[in-house]
Amino acid sequence: MLRSGNLLRFTAKEVEQHRGFGIDLDGVKSPDDFADALVPWIEALAEVRPDLLDKLAQDLAKVKGATLPPRNVRLSVVPSSDCPEKS
Repeated sequence: MLRSGNLLRFTAKEVEQHRGFGIDLDGVKSPDDFADALVPWIEALAEVRPDLLDKLAQDLAKVKGATLPPRNVRLSVVPSSDCPEKS
């Protein structure tokens, strides 16, 4: 990736490498464009491999010297028809 001020440029090889991960860099010209290109990939990763996304977030935070907020707890929702009635 080449960077000049707020402009980004990717080599053809980098574009192909990112495409192999499912990230489309077509039209990406700024850091904000790059972040927007990552959103669908991150959302898919969160759906399919949340453990891997957590590990990635932890590693990025460690490199940046940041701390992550507390994790959200996933709860199973039981339909009210399956719950015993309160007396």
